[in-house]
Amino acid sequence: MDNFFISAGSYLISTFFGIYIIIVLLRFLLQVVRADFYNPLSQFIVKATSPILIPMRRLIPGLFGLDVSSLILAYILQYIENILLFAVRGIPVSPIFLLWHNIGSLLILILYIYFFAILIQVIISWVNPGTYNPATALIHHITEPVMRPARRILPPFSGLDLSPILVFIVLNLLIMLVPSIFG
Repeated sequence: MDNFFISAGSYLISTFFGIYIIIVLLRFLLQVVRADFYNPLSQFIVKATSPILIPMRRLIPGLFGLDVSSLILAYILQYIENILLFAVRGIPVSPIFLLWHNIGSLLILILYIYFFAILIQVIISWVNPGTYNPATALIHHITEPVMRPARRILPPFSGLDLSPILVFIVLNLLIMLVPSIFG
Protein backbone atom coordinates (compact mmCIF):
# COMPACT_ATOMS: atom_id res chain seq x y z
CA MET A 1 0.00 0.00 0.00
CA ASP A 2 2.93 2.33 0.70
CA ASN A 3 4.15 1.74 -2.84
CA PHE A 4 0.81 3.03 -4.18
CA PHE A 5 1.07 6.29 -2.24
CA ILE A 6 4.67 6.79 -3.34
CA SER A 7 3.73 6.17 -6.98
CA ALA A 8 0.60 8.33 -6.77
CA GLY A 9 2.45 11.16 -5.06
CA SER A 10 5.28 11.01 -7.59
CA TYR A 11 2.78 10.99 -10.44
CA LEU A 12 0.87 14.01 -9.14
CA ILE A 13 4.03 16.01 -8.46
CA SER A 14 5.47 15.20 -11.89
CA THR A 15 2.21 16.00 -13.66
CA PHE A 16 1.47 19.34 -12.01
CA PHE A 17 5.02 20.65 -12.11
CA GLY A 18 5.69 19.17 -15.55
CA ILE A 19 2.71 20.83 -17.20
CA TYR A 20 3.60 24.25 -15.83
CA ILE A 21 7.30 23.86 -16.65
CA ILE A 22 6.34 23.00 -20.24
CA ILE A 23 4.15 26.11 -20.42
CA VAL A 24 7.02 28.28 -19.11
CA LEU A 25 9.47 26.72 -21.58
CA LEU A 26 6.98 27.24 -24.41
CA ARG A 27 6.81 30.91 -23.49
CA PHE A 28 10.59 31.10 -23.69
CA LEU A 29 10.67 29.26 -27.04
CA LEU A 30 7.91 31.43 -28.48
CA GLN A 31 9.94 34.52 -27.61
CA VAL A 32 13.11 33.03 -29.09
CA VAL A 33 11.42 32.27 -32.42
CA ARG A 34 9.45 35.53 -32.33
CA ALA A 35 6.11 33.78 -32.71
CA ASP A 36 2.81 35.62 -33.04
CA PHE A 37 1.79 36.61 -29.52
CA TYR A 38 -1.73 37.50 -30.72
CA ASN A 39 -2.34 33.83 -31.41
CA PRO A 40 -4.96 32.48 -28.94
CA LEU A 41 -2.64 29.71 -27.76
CA SER A 42 0.15 32.23 -27.22
CA GLN A 43 -2.25 34.38 -25.23
CA PHE A 44 -3.06 31.41 -23.00
CA ILE A 45 0.64 30.76 -22.40
CA VAL A 46 1.26 34.44 -21.61
CA LYS A 47 -1.70 34.63 -19.21
CA ALA A 48 -0.69 31.40 -17.46
CA THR A 49 2.87 32.58 -16.87
CA SER A 50 2.55 36.34 -16.40
CA PRO A 51 1.54 36.35 -12.70
CA ILE A 52 4.93 34.90 -11.80
CA LEU A 53 7.10 36.23 -14.63
CA ILE A 54 6.11 39.92 -14.48
CA PRO A 55 7.44 40.38 -10.92
CA MET A 56 10.52 38.30 -11.77
CA ARG A 57 11.30 40.53 -14.77
CA ARG A 58 11.59 43.52 -12.47
CA LEU A 59 14.46 41.75 -10.72
CA ILE A 60 15.99 39.76 -13.58
CA PRO A 61 16.71 41.62 -16.82
CA GLY A 62 16.74 39.98 -20.22
CA LEU A 63 20.02 39.05 -21.86
CA PHE A 64 20.67 39.38 -25.62
CA GLY A 65 16.93 39.62 -26.26
CA LEU A 66 16.25 36.40 -24.33
CA ASP A 67 13.81 36.19 -21.46
CA VAL A 68 16.15 34.96 -18.74
CA SER A 69 13.44 35.15 -16.08
CA SER A 70 11.39 32.41 -17.79
CA LEU A 71 14.43 30.12 -17.88
CA ILE A 72 15.14 30.81 -14.21
CA LEU A 73 11.49 30.16 -13.34
CA ALA A 74 11.59 26.84 -15.23
CA TYR A 75 14.81 25.94 -13.42
CA ILE A 76 13.37 26.81 -9.99
CA LEU A 77 10.23 24.79 -10.68
CA GLN A 78 12.33 21.84 -11.88
CA TYR A 79 14.45 22.08 -8.74
CA ILE A 80 11.37 22.07 -6.48
CA GLU A 81 9.85 19.18 -8.44
CA ASN A 82 12.99 17.06 -8.08
CA ILE A 83 13.34 17.84 -4.36
CA LEU A 84 9.72 16.77 -3.81
CA LEU A 85 10.10 13.64 -5.94
CA PHE A 86 13.21 12.52 -4.08
CA ALA A 87 11.54 13.32 -0.73
CA VAL A 88 8.40 11.32 -1.58
CA ARG A 89 10.53 8.37 -2.61
CA GLY A 90 12.68 8.71 0.51
CA ILE A 91 15.90 9.08 -1.43
CA PRO A 92 18.52 11.42 0.04
CA VAL A 93 19.99 13.72 -2.58
CA SER A 94 22.70 16.32 -2.63
CA PRO A 95 21.55 19.88 -3.47
CA ILE A 96 24.69 20.29 -5.57
CA PHE A 97 23.78 17.19 -7.59
CA LEU A 98 20.31 18.67 -8.17
CA LEU A 99 21.79 21.96 -9.40
CA TRP A 100 23.53 20.12 -12.24
CA HIS A 101 20.85 17.45 -12.77
CA ASN A 102 18.10 20.06 -13.29
CA ILE A 103 19.91 21.59 -16.25
CA GLY A 104 19.86 18.18 -17.93
CA SER A 105 16.19 17.67 -17.06
CA LEU A 106 15.24 20.99 -18.67
CA LEU A 107 17.34 20.29 -21.76
CA ILE A 108 15.66 16.91 -22.19
CA LEU A 109 12.25 18.55 -21.76
CA ILE A 110 13.07 21.10 -24.48
CA LEU A 111 14.23 18.30 -26.77
CA TYR A 112 10.97 16.43 -26.16
CA ILE A 113 8.97 19.60 -26.87
CA TYR A 114 10.68 19.78 -30.26
CA PHE A 115 10.28 16.05 -30.85
CA PHE A 116 6.53 16.07 -30.24
CA ALA A 117 5.99 19.39 -32.03
CA ILE A 118 7.62 17.98 -35.15
CA LEU A 119 5.70 14.72 -34.77
CA ILE A 120 2.42 16.66 -34.56
CA GLN A 121 3.43 18.74 -37.56
CA VAL A 122 4.18 15.59 -39.59
CA ILE A 123 0.86 13.96 -38.65
CA ILE A 124 -1.07 17.11 -39.51
CA SER A 125 0.70 17.29 -42.89
CA TRP A 126 -0.58 13.78 -43.63
CA VAL A 127 -4.11 14.18 -42.27
CA ASN A 128 -5.07 17.75 -43.12
CA PRO A 129 -2.33 19.59 -44.99
CA GLY A 130 -2.53 23.26 -45.76
CA THR A 131 -5.25 24.24 -43.29
CA TYR A 132 -4.83 27.04 -40.79
CA ASN A 133 -5.19 26.49 -37.09
CA PRO A 134 -3.69 28.66 -34.32
CA ALA A 135 -1.97 25.64 -32.79
CA THR A 136 -0.42 24.51 -36.08
CA ALA A 137 0.82 28.05 -36.73
CA LEU A 138 2.63 28.05 -33.38
CA ILE A 139 4.04 24.58 -33.98
CA HIS A 140 5.37 25.79 -37.33
CA HIS A 141 6.99 28.85 -35.69
CA ILE A 142 8.64 26.72 -33.02
CA THR A 143 9.92 23.99 -35.32
CA GLU A 144 11.01 26.05 -38.33
CA PRO A 145 14.42 27.08 -36.89
CA VAL A 146 15.22 23.38 -36.43
CA MET A 147 13.66 22.14 -39.65
CA ARG A 148 15.21 24.76 -41.98
CA PRO A 149 18.81 23.49 -41.62
CA ALA A 150 17.59 19.91 -41.93
CA ARG A 151 15.80 20.77 -45.20
CA ARG A 152 19.04 22.25 -46.55
CA ILE A 153 20.88 19.02 -45.75
CA LEU A 154 18.10 16.73 -46.93
CA PRO A 155 15.91 18.63 -49.44
CA PRO A 156 12.49 17.28 -50.40
CA PHE A 157 12.47 14.98 -53.40
CA SER A 158 9.44 13.80 -55.36
CA GLY A 159 7.26 15.90 -53.07
CA LEU A 160 8.36 13.96 -50.00
CA ASP A 161 10.02 15.82 -47.12
CA LEU A 162 12.28 13.43 -45.22
CA SER A 163 13.96 16.14 -43.14
CA PRO A 164 11.82 15.33 -40.06
CA ILE A 165 13.46 11.90 -39.97
CA LEU A 166 16.88 13.54 -39.85
CA VAL A 167 15.72 15.86 -37.05
CA PHE A 168 14.22 12.91 -35.12
CA ILE A 169 17.54 11.06 -35.34
CA VAL A 170 19.48 14.08 -34.05
CA LEU A 171 16.93 14.77 -31.29
CA ASN A 172 17.01 11.14 -30.12
CA LEU A 173 20.81 11.15 -30.07
CA LEU A 174 20.76 14.33 -27.97
CA ILE A 175 18.13 12.84 -25.64
CA MET A 176 20.47 9.87 -25.11
CA LEU A 177 23.53 12.11 -24.68
CA VAL A 178 22.18 14.61 -22.13
CA PRO A 179 21.74 12.14 -19.21
CA SER A 180 25.32 10.94 -19.60
CA ILE A 181 26.54 14.53 -19.26
CA PHE A 182 24.15 15.78 -16.56
CA GLY A 183 23.80 12.57 -14.54
